[in-house]
Amino acid sequence: MKSLLLVLAGIAIGALVFSNLEFSFSGFGSGSGKELSLSGGPRYAEAKNTIEDYPVQSLRSFNEAFVQIAESATPSVVTVYTEKTVSRRMMSPFDFFGHQFDDFFGFPGMEPREGRKQIQQGLGSGVIVTDDGYILTNNHVIDGADAVFIRTSDNRRLDARVIGTDPKTDLAVIKVTARNLKPIVLGDSDRLRVGEWVIAIGSPLGENLARTVTQGIVSAKGRANVGLADYEDFIQTDAAINPGNSGGPLVNINGELVGINTAIASRTGGFEGIGFAVPSNMARKVMTALITKGKVTRGYLGVSIQDIDDNLAKAMQLERAEGALVGTVVARSPAAAAGIATGDVITTFNGAPVKGSVELRNTIAGLAPGTEVLLTFLREGMKRTVRVRLGQQPAPEAIAPGAQGEANRALWFTAAPLTTDQARNLGPGSGHVVITSVDQSGNAYRAGLRKGDVILAVNRKPVDSFAAFGTAVRNLKEGELLFLLVNRQGNKIYFAFNL
Repeated sequence: MKSLLLVLAGIAIGALVFSNLEFSFSGFGSGSGKELSLSGGPRYAEAKNTIEDYPVQSLRSFNEAFVQIAESATPSVVTVYTEKTVSRRMMSPFDFFGHQFDDFFGFPGMEPREGRKQIQQGLGSGVIVTDDGYILTNNHVIDGADAVFIRTSDNRRLDARVIGTDPKTDLAVIKVTARNLKPIVLGDSDRLRVGEWVIAIGSPLGENLARTVTQGIVSAKGRANVGLADYEDFIQTDAAINPGNSGGPLVNINGELVGINTAIASRTGGFEGIGFAVPSNMARKVMTALITKGKVTRGYLGVSIQDIDDNLAKAMQLERAEGALVGTVVARSPAAAAGIATGDVITTFNGAPVKGSVELRNTIAGLAPGTEVLLTFLREGMKRTVRVRLGQQPAPEAIAPGAQGEANRALWFTAAPLTTDQARNLGPGSGHVVITSVDQSGNAYRAGLRKGDVILAVNRKPVDSFAAFGTAVRNLKEGELLFLLVNRQGNKIYFAFNL
């Protein structure tokens, strides 16, 4: 009986003790992280230890990665200084009386009216891309400069010469002569994904903040229509970029250059979380062309193109609002020789689907003149495929603007016959009806129609006189879709909107 009572007492005591114990069988062996553990009391302490040990170790590794990226890329970043001689007009107290009194109130030795020469200084950033001293930066950093020099991460001041500039992408290449330069590795910006971590390095707001490192993610790719350059395919990032960062590198977690920081979108002039960088693949092509040829030559098709919105797709009876709509076809251009016409919708380029006009325009410009390409387009619902040999992009030509007038409440714009002088300025085949005003509160303005546009066709029917235009729009009713082809300073553009 005594033995039995002892056993029962042991069981009772054991139940009480072990009811407040937890077992964790994760493995065996000291130091392996797979140990048998016993703990008394709640699991809070164990949970706390788990958070402290494993995640902290992971965060330290993550932190160390960013440190190594910065340490690797920063020696490749330079501060770019520019000097430009400008003329400052001297003010005289007698300027309030007008220039006719200069002879009466001038004093011996008075500064000439054109003023004294002053040195205007500028500052930006750049990144070393070769060990023999080629540096990428922005065109707007060195544009118009009389002298350019840089300061390296080891505080060397080096004179630089401009190798070439490309305002259409806002890129420039400068060169220094020096030893022990550390070039950055060029990455493949096409492989960059939205959400990836990136860091921006540069000299924001002055030389005292040189080689500032900021961190963020890739917010978007392929940003266009920003209004910063002719050819836009920007990487958008929320890594802090400020004035002075222009020309500096955007670097991925491998320490590779994936972009050249160019601009910010801001309502205040300061950083608001929206920065733009030129992709490294575009920068590589421009840099190679500037170094080897001294200029950038671009492929040329000879058409103006635009995106297709829902209204245009509906008006043209397209299944989807995709592709690039052809407006102007330049005479004797590669496109004209291949039979491409106004109103065609380009759907594929070298077998790849065309999603929009900006993408197609950048792709064509990125190819060398003489390249043969395969185009597929829709014409009146029929699919056609042609081979085109690209030409070389010519210099743009200026064309005179149009006229003025008052808005019509039914169409939300007014039009008038094209005058003889306007027709002469626009050239032969320019049209017969000019838009004289557009009501900014109406659908026509929201669709993009502007004063001075010359109407060529209404709902696919050519307009060969002002009377023909009046007949075409006379019976239109509120809510109906109006489909216009216009000539805007020599370029043909389509617009579709509901009345």
